Amino acid sequence: MEDTTRERLDTAQLYAITPEAEPAEVERLVAAWLRAGVDIVQLRQKGLPRGRLLELARSLAEACAAAGTLFVVNDHVDVALLSGADGVHVGPDDLTVAAARRVAGGALIVGASASTPEAGREAESQGADYLGSGPAYATPLKTGKAVIGPAGVAAVAAAVGIPVFAIGGIDRRRLPELRAAGVGRVCAIRALGEAADPEAEARAWREALGR
Repeated sequence: MEDTTRERLDTAQLYAITPEAEPAEVERLVAAWLRAGVDIVQLRQKGLPRGRLLELARSLAEACAAAGTLFVVNDHVDVALLSGADGVHVGPDDLTVAAARRVAGGALIVGASASTPEAGREAESQGADYLGSGPAYATPLKTGKAVIGPAGVAAVAAAVGIPVFAIGGIDRRRLPELRAAGVGRVCAIRALGEAADPEAEARAWREALGR
């Protein structure tokens, strides 16, 4: 991993994850986020055929590189490597962090999910560079997982030495509560992806996070 990539990850606060949508819509949405200055974009497309996924990933990787924004692919280490992405995020149903690190070597940031301090330490020991931790609040995207709240995310962050991003049910009105708990890094899918003006919404999030 390049030093500049590490530096950008260490200072990142706002992490936007793409919703399930047609590639053209995803590209328009990401372009708006990039204009607003989001720190990380993750391509998360569960139903897109892999050939189209790679095409979309290459397009977004180029756009993010031009904007100085980190680009991460969900699940697929091969797509991340082939597209020129900065990283890959692996969840509990994907490759292990150790397996992803073995495939990617030092070429990619590897992100993982952790809802407890123990899981966070385990992911870090396997080579994770950052964690997504939650659900911070109730969300229809993760109905089977117990909400850990801002304090739970803060506990995970305190247990590891890598960046931890709160995820799950976060909208802009909850950012002050998260910051009060000591959580200054957040991920969002619906709140940024479904906004009437995604560029303005992302700018407002950056301001609320103290940028």
